[in-house]
Amino acid sequence: MTRHTTHPLVRLATQAIAAFLADRQVLEPSADLYAAWPEALRPAGTFVCLKHEGRLRGCIGTTEPLHETLAIEIVRNAIGAATRDPRFPPVQLYELADLTIAVDILGPCEPAPGLEALDPARYGIVVRAGEKRSVLLPSLEGIRSVSEQVAAARLKAGLGPDDPIELWRFEVQRFH
Repeated sequence: MTRHTTHPLVRLATQAIAAFLADRQVLEPSADLYAAWPEALRPAGTFVCLKHEGRLRGCIGTTEPLHETLAIEIVRNAIGAATRDPRFPPVQLYELADLTIAVDILGPCEPAPGLEALDPARYGIVVRAGEKRSVLLPSLEGIRSVSEQVAAARLKAGLGPDDPIELWRFEVQRFH
């Protein structure tokens, strides 16, 4: 990863993971970050996804902000992606240099008026049915149609193809 062209939010996620893995320190975003990227002061849901050689290595996020600023949300989700994604063992510090990190800033979730209002390249989706819920980000590898996107979200939530669902959509700004 070329550090001089890395987006400030991706650099923040990388630094947060490094600080946590090295000595369990939760990084405090700097004034320089807020000066370089003033939008980091606003609250927003985010996902931080880690890949190694093109394959997912961790991904954790929030559809709604849990912290007062986007920067703090990114720090917490970056640490979570590296250490708390139940699908993967925790990332080790030596692995960090070989990871590709993407930060997605989520726009507001809105009810999807119907399947025709979805586009898996443009919208992520949230599927809800009672206590079951899943989130899929847009532009996922292997998902090319709305039906594939909804089917994957149902499966991830543990729902069958005929279970009634609430369907929400959101857009993202992706940085890597």
